[in-house]
Amino acid sequence: MEAARAYQHEVLNVLAKIGATQQGAIHQAAAILADVIAAGEIVYILGSGHSLLPAAEAYHRAGGLVPVDIIYDPTFGKAERLPGYAQVLLERYPVKPHGVIVIISNSGRNPLPIEMALLARERGIRTIALTNMAHTTQETSRHPSGKRLYEIADVVIDNCGVYGDATLEIPGVPGLVCPTSGVTGAFIIQSIIAQTIEDLHARGIDPPVLRSANVTGGDEHNKAVEARYAGRIRGL
Repeated sequence: MEAARAYQHEVLNVLAKIGATQQGAIHQAAAILADVIAAGEIVYILGSGHSLLPAAEAYHRAGGLVPVDIIYDPTFGKAERLPGYAQVLLERYPVKPHGVIVIISNSGRNPLPIEMALLARERGIRTIALTNMAHTTQETSRHPSGKRLYEIADVVIDNCGVYGDATLEIPGVPGLVCPTSGVTGAFIIQSIIAQTIEDLHARGIDPPVLRSANVTGGDEHNKAVEARYAGRIRGL
C-alpha cells in the first residue's frame, strides 16, 4: 500500500474510534460551551505550538461560533515548559468564573497546559481537555504538581492517537512518521461546535454563527453578530 493511502487509512480508523468512543465527552463539552454562550460570555481556547492549529479551527471560521477567543502563545510552544508562563498569558484575558477554557495538548505533560488548568480551577473556570490518552498515561508530568492535564480538567476528550503521535511505518525509514493529532484535533473541535450550535438552538437561542465573507450578505450578517461582542475578543 502506498504511503499516502496508508496514512489516510490510519486517520480514518482514528476518526472512527473518536466517533465511537468520545460522544459522551463531546456532548459534555458542548453543553458547557452552550451555557457560556447563552450567558453572553466568550469561549476561550488554548493550544501551544502545533496545538494552535486545531485551536484556530474554532476561531473566526465560516460556519463557526463568533464568541470564541484564542489564548495566544506567541512563542509557538517554545515557552511551554516555562513555569509561571500560563499565569502571564491568562492575565491578558478576562475569563470569568463559570467560564470555560478549552485546552489542547497531545502529551498533556508540559507546564503551560497543566498550569492553565490549575489556575482555571482556582478561579472557578471550567476546563475541557483535548489530549492523547495513550501517550499521556505513559509519560510523567513536567509540572511540579506531578499532575497531567487529564487529571485536572473537568471534561477530557481523547484524540485516540498512538504513543508519540506519529502513526505510519514506511519500510526502510527509521521510526514512525505522520502524526494524527492535527487532523483529529480539528475533527473534535468542529464536532463540539456542531453540538453546541444544536444545543443553543434547542434552548431557543439564535446561535451566533459566522457566515463566509465570500457569500452574498455574509459581511452584513457578520457585522451584526460581531457587534454583540465588540471589543471583547482579542483574536490572533
